[in-house]
Amino acid sequence: MAIHYHCRHCGTNVGTISNMSVHSEQLGIHKLTEEERLNMVQYQDNGDIHVRTICEDCQESLQRNPDYHQLDYIIQ
Repeated sequence: MAIHYHCRHCGTNVGTISNMSVHSEQLGIHKLTEEERLNMVQYQDNGDIHVRTICEDCQESLQRNPDYHQLDYIIQ
């Protein structure tokens, strides 16, 4: 099982945690609402988990340009 983190705005691979057995409580997934969990977390048939997060570059862009919050993807 691996946990893959990808930026939801630009698609950049933020990181991967592999070869570890972790619970949702350790990742903080249990604190998400059902809607957030549906939008941010995808469970694969092979046991992998894909988490949509935000990379540092996109976070900085959002801080400098608050209007970008209206967009699904910052980089078009």
